[in-house]
Amino acid sequence: MRQILNLNRKWSFTKDFDSIPAAINEKWNFVNLPHSWNAIDGQDGDNDYYRGTCLYMKEIKKEDLPVSDRYYLEIKGANSSADVYVNGNKKAHHDGGYSTWRVDITDEIGVSTMIAITVDNSANETVYPQMADFTFYGGLYRDVNLICVSESHFDLDYFGGPGLAVTPTVDGKSAKVEIEAFLTNAKEGQTLSFKILDAEGNVIAEKSQCVCCEKKAAFDIENVHLWHGRKDPYLYTAVIELLDGEKVLDNVSARFGCRKFEIDPDRGFILNGEEYPLR
Repeated sequence: MRQILNLNRKWSFTKDFDSIPAAINEKWNFVNLPHSWNAIDGQDGDNDYYRGTCLYMKEIKKEDLPVSDRYYLEIKGANSSADVYVNGNKKAHHDGGYSTWRVDITDEIGVSTMIAITVDNSANETVYPQMADFTFYGGLYRDVNLICVSESHFDLDYFGGPGLAVTPTVDGKSAKVEIEAFLTNAKEGQTLSFKILDAEGNVIAEKSQCVCCEKKAAFDIENVHLWHGRKDPYLYTAVIELLDGEKVLDNVSARFGCRKFEIDPDRGFILNGEEYPLR
């Protein structure tokens, strides 16, 4: 069963380094995430705030981790380019400060594991936007997690994706909802359980099928409750479980709304048949 450990507390932080050290320097500052090194100098309206590469480090102990087959470091946001090192070995590079990305660090996990993340918010020609009238805040400014999963699991490697896709299509008072699963190392005999929950958490539709079949399931929701913007932001939830017999190996979920829209040159934006001004 998937377990997600939040790693936000007590990262060592420094601007002053020239290589990845083997150990944490106790003289560095210790910070909790989310964190930006421009929290003060990026607030005065001038363009003189610090833009460069900084280092975050954290040690994790295997005794504090659940027993799992695979361990993924998940970084929700590092602005704007970043590199991950585990026990001094470079494992990944990522460009873009506004998207989730993950690194499989299973093979590096030991009794003690040192994680180092360098983050660079200096001007470059790789990451957009390159010019704007706001501060390009540098730092680990969203959560950092450790995702612990079985060998068979919903995909964690595809560009920070959630491992499922939900596609609702409204037709009159009903909606057809297609849910697709993306799997890693699925094995014969395993099954997928698909469910749709209403906003109160009640199961309104479900089905199961083996992973050797098409990894999609389609549902019809009668008398669908439409998502209607701020006036009525109603959401359903799609849930998928990967099972081996009765044992749940992994699970993912996503909230979604059922709605239809169009853009008319005379009437503007139309949501569920109603003119809906956008400002």
